[in-house]
Amino acid sequence: MLLIPLYIYIISFFITINFLLAPFLESPPKMAENSILCSVSSLILSIFILFCCLFGLCNSVEQLGGYDTFTISSFKYPETQIRPFDMRYIRVDLPPWFSSMSIALKSSVNLDIKSAKKVPKSVLPMICFRDGSLPLPDVSSTSLEVALSNRSFDGIQVLQNMEQCYPVPRNMTMKLTNEQISARVLYFGLFNGVGPTRTQSKMIVRNRAYSFTANISVEGCTTSTMQGQYCNQTIELLSCARSGNSSGNGSVSGFFNQSMVLCRNNFETSCHGDGEMKIYSLEILRITESLTISVQNLRLRPLDSIGNSSRIYLMCFARYGAMPLATLHDYSGDLNQSPLVIRFPKVGQWYISILALHLAKEIGGALSNVSKVCYSLEVQELECPLGKAGPNCSSERYMLQTVLRKYSTPFESYYLPDGGDVISDALNFHLEPLLSNYSVGGLDTWTYFLLDVPRGAAGGNLHVRLMSDRKMNYEIYARNGGLPSLINWDYYYVNKTSSSGDSVFFVLYNSSDEKVDFYILYVKEGIWNIALRHLNSTGDISDGQTTMSISLERCPKRCSYHGSCKSALDTSGLTLYSFCACDRNHGGFDCSIEIVSHQGHIWQSIALIASNAAAVFPAFWALRQKAFAEWVVYTVSGISSGLYHACDVGTWCVLSFGVLQFMDFWLSFMAVVSTFIYLTTIDEVFKRAIHTAVAILTALMAITKATRSSNIILVMGIGAFGLLLGWLIEFSTKYRSLSCSMGLCLNRLERWPSREWLQNLVNTVMKRFRWGFVLAGFIALAMAAISWNLESSQSYWIWHRTPTDANYQLTQQDSLSQGA
Repeated sequence: MLLIPLYIYIISFFITINFLLAPFLESPPKMAENSILCSVSSLILSIFILFCCLFGLCNSVEQLGGYDTFTISSFKYPETQIRPFDMRYIRVDLPPWFSSMSIALKSSVNLDIKSAKKVPKSVLPMICFRDGSLPLPDVSSTSLEVALSNRSFDGIQVLQNMEQCYPVPRNMTMKLTNEQISARVLYFGLFNGVGPTRTQSKMIVRNRAYSFTANISVEGCTTSTMQGQYCNQTIELLSCARSGNSSGNGSVSGFFNQSMVLCRNNFETSCHGDGEMKIYSLEILRITESLTISVQNLRLRPLDSIGNSSRIYLMCFARYGAMPLATLHDYSGDLNQSPLVIRFPKVGQWYISILALHLAKEIGGALSNVSKVCYSLEVQELECPLGKAGPNCSSERYMLQTVLRKYSTPFESYYLPDGGDVISDALNFHLEPLLSNYSVGGLDTWTYFLLDVPRGAAGGNLHVRLMSDRKMNYEIYARNGGLPSLINWDYYYVNKTSSSGDSVFFVLYNSSDEKVDFYILYVKEGIWNIALRHLNSTGDISDGQTTMSISLERCPKRCSYHGSCKSALDTSGLTLYSFCACDRNHGGFDCSIEIVSHQGHIWQSIALIASNAAAVFPAFWALRQKAFAEWVVYTVSGISSGLYHACDVGTWCVLSFGVLQFMDFWLSFMAVVSTFIYLTTIDEVFKRAIHTAVAILTALMAITKATRSSNIILVMGIGAFGLLLGWLIEFSTKYRSLSCSMGLCLNRLERWPSREWLQNLVNTVMKRFRWGFVLAGFIALAMAAISWNLESSQSYWIWHRTPTDANYQLTQQDSLSQGA
């Protein structure tokens, strides 16, 4: 846009230079007098043109970069590694005056569309977005083509649903404006693998880790009346005033007093032409029954214009928390035909845009000369008195009190009615005394319960439970920010076959005709409204007793008693979230999915524990050879390995897992090195010294990081070094008595038959070892390496013990011991 004015300014500059130099370029003398007069006028004209050029250029630059924006927040997350089956959450706060948010992410993942489709989703790196609360990996909403074919994400496509997940790209840039997302809180999570096995405890983890860095910045508008991506859209704030009661019938007719808040705009400024849009905003501060948007005093400009105002489209678009567009809005309607009524709007900031269409068109053969349409915008908020809600404010509404749990993590709490009928254990409350007893024409009644989920508690889970001694006639509807209804709800439960079971954030447990039990996972922050719809309200509600419990908990159903509940903070440190660490046989968010059956667990236990009996063979042979030190090492190593794998597979833990793991790896390292040292024939004094040094080294290896693969090479190297050192000691001891002078030694070396010496060396080596066992040992070592490469978290119990551990102990240690 700056190029066209720039070209004009350059041409004007050259014209000015031409005017300035023209008098000096004229050569005829007879034109000297005219040149003087021309030069004066040209100079004045040139200065004027140059001034206009400079003013226009400065004005264009000011218009291009003069947006009233400032940086609200800017975070740079350093390189962070996400281990297999691990996760990270990042929270971004978006205040009402934000204009745009930019995310730039770089990762070490290198996947294209073809390779990503071949990778199992249980190990696929994923990134998930959610508005208002923490996301959970939902594999069914994954879009491979969108994420991997575009380096830039479309914000509308990403956040138009409750949650969207994509494979992690190598580079990602995304910019979201206040026309695309609401001004609240945005979370996105990074996962290294998704699915039920993500939370399962695993004996080994061979998947790859990946790292990421992220830059997140939030821009805002300096003026509250200017919004949009570039803060160049004028927002008119509606002036509101309370107009008093809308009904005075009181309790005689069953209608309670209702108050109304009336909001209007300035009539003089509400004129705009065809296709022009005006945007208004208002803030709803209390629970509202309805929001009605209408126009009054609709007029056409000019006043003598030809046209009919009834044929004009005055489109209204309303949206909660974000700028409304013709293509992206919550509610819409033609105000020239009827008012726009929004039932049970959410509490917070609302934006309303008005768009006039079809002002200039042919009417009765004549072209309408309407240039503008003017109107007075009127917005009515119908509020209920304190303690009332619902249609005609006829239902009861209770604000529940938060009761913190003792000796628990932050945000764990119960919600109880203030001064209500509370049971002695302070966990539940009776429902019948609180129900609404008013109905119109025998229709169903509603009872509303309001509760507050505090800031930072988005990683908790809302638990709702009803229990009755008879068949219940209740339907439950839950909504964040506004009253729920039959058409407006976030989650609902009607019966066992009709509920929000399709949502990954709604989990139903053991519900029946007498019991309702469900969780809302990772509940959003703010005010929640739980509504009970009581069916057949004309009957007697006192013939049964129903108790209700609402609580904010860490992990649902205590991880189904198949795991432990863990807590962590998101990357920003502003939100505390909880998750389950399941046992070996279960997985899922709540550890309720059985991954390994009971029979399969028995077979895994037998394969992992009983195979350690292979240590009996090297221990027996060491005892037969009277190698008591090696016998102790082999025996204790086999026993500790069996105990460790019994605990690792989840059968029985005689000691803590860390102690058993240390003992297993340390004694296994000692068994391998002891086998090498036993092959030497040095004195026991030297063997004890070498064993002591090796015990210290292997203990350090086992206590620092026992499961690293490099330990295999280190142990073999330590064993080979011990064997070489033993041979050197043996050689030096054997030839110590052959001390002689330098000349005598040289004569012996000259007379030493090299061929005979080499032949004797070969015969000694061949007789010293039993090469069949040595070959079997190397074959077992090769099989162990292949099995280690084939091991996974699912097939660990097969490849680790058959033949990796059994063959390693039976052949490697036993064969070398026999060869000594």
